[in-house]
Amino acid sequence: MITLYGIPNCESVKKARAWLDTNGHPYSFHDFKKAGLDKATVATWLTQVSWEILVNKKGTTWRGLPDATKAGVVNAASATALMLENTSVIKRPVLCKNNQVLVGFDADLYKKTLKA
Repeated sequence: MITLYGIPNCESVKKARAWLDTNGHPYSFHDFKKAGLDKATVATWLTQVSWEILVNKKGTTWRGLPDATKAGVVNAASATALMLENTSVIKRPVLCKNNQVLVGFDADLYKKTLKA
């Protein structure tokens, strides 16, 4: 089963959802703005991808954070705390299938990963 994490109005999430629908991959969508996000989920993601990939330092949310908050994100624990406090800082979408985690939308990577 595929779970796609994100927020519905995000353009990258929209592209990922459209790609999954068009290519016949059933999935559940987890809107972490409405449904929240727990520490165990983030910990699972961090077994597959680094916190540096999950924290979107190019986004407007990151840029709007106080400098002291940004400076405090130095490892997986501090990044996890920030992601749980402010889910908008997470690079979207996050796609999970079995033990695989993909961050961001890349049609070629989705095709390669979801072929089976």
